Amino acid sequence: MTEDNGGRSELTWYDMPELRRPLLLIAFEGLFDAASAASSALEWIRERGDSTEIAMIDPENFFNFTEARPSVRFDHSGERVIDWPVNEVYSVATDSGRDLVVLTGVEPHLRWSSFARHVVEVARRTRAEMVVTVGAFVGMVPHTRPFAVTGSAAHPELVRRLNLTPPTYQGPTGLIGVIVEQMERANIPAISLRVEVPHYVPGAPNPKATRALLRRLQQTTGVSTGYEELDSEVTEWLQRVDQAVAADDESREYVERLEEQADSNEELLPSGDDLAGELEAFLREQQGSDGDESQAG
Repeated sequence: MTEDNGGRSELTWYDMPELRRPLLLIAFEGLFDAASAASSALEWIRERGDSTEIAMIDPENFFNFTEARPSVRFDHSGERVIDWPVNEVYSVATDSGRDLVVLTGVEPHLRWSSFARHVVEVARRTRAEMVVTVGAFVGMVPHTRPFAVTGSAAHPELVRRLNLTPPTYQGPTGLIGVIVEQMERANIPAISLRVEVPHYVPGAPNPKATRALLRRLQQTTGVSTGYEELDSEVTEWLQRVDQAVAADDESREYVERLEEQADSNEELLPSGDDLAGELEAFLREQQGSDGDESQAG
C-alpha cells in the first residue's frame, strides 16, 4: 500500500498470483489514445485472457473532476453507483513463458510525478522485466493502407535489437513521457509503441488501429495477442469508411493522394520471430547483469 502526504492510501494492492517473468503494459485514455486504439488493445488482452485485478490507483488526488466527471448508474439491484475515472492493474496469465501486467485507465490531470512513482512501484512489486507503453496518434495515413506502428526506446541496445528509434522529441509531454523517464531512473527497460490513425476518421472504435498495435505487441514480445480475431471487425470498418469516402468526390481524391504518399514511403520491418528473439536475448542479458551486480554488492 502506498500513501499520499496526507496518510491516505493511493495505491491499493489486492491478492496477487504468482507471475512468470511479466511484462508491464500501459495505456491511458486521453490525448495520446486516438480513436481509443491503445486502451482498446489492452482491454482486448485483459478480456480474452485469464485476468485478475491486483491493484488500483485511487483517483481522488489525481483528477480534476470538473473535466473528467464521474458517472452515475443503477446496478442490477437498482442501487445507485458512481463510477470514478480509476486506473486499475490486472495480471494476465498467458500460454507463453511469461505473463502480463496490464495498467489501463484515464490519463490523470494532476500530480503526474507522484502518479508515475506509483507506476514504478507496480513494475517493481510485480517484478516486471520490461515496460511497454502503447498509444495512438492522428496522422496522414490512409485508411486503405497498413497503419504504421512506430517504436522508441532510450536504451541503445533495445534500439539496436528491436529496430526502434531513440527519443528525439523536445517539447510538452504527456504522462507516458513522465513514466518512461522514471522507469529509466529506476533501471527498468521501457519501450513505447504508437500507431498512426487517419486524421479524417478519428472516432472510436478503430479495430484496424487496435489490430495493428496488438500485432506489433505480439511480434515484439512473443506473447500471443489473438490479433487475427479482429479481422472481421476490420473488414466491416473498412467497408463503412470506403462507402463514406466514395460518396464524396473531394474525399476520394484526397485519400488517393494519401495512398500515393504512403506507397512511396513504405518501410520494411524485421520479422516477428526476429523481434521476439532479440527482445528475449536482451531481457535475459539484463537479468544476468542484475544478478552479477547483486553478487558483487
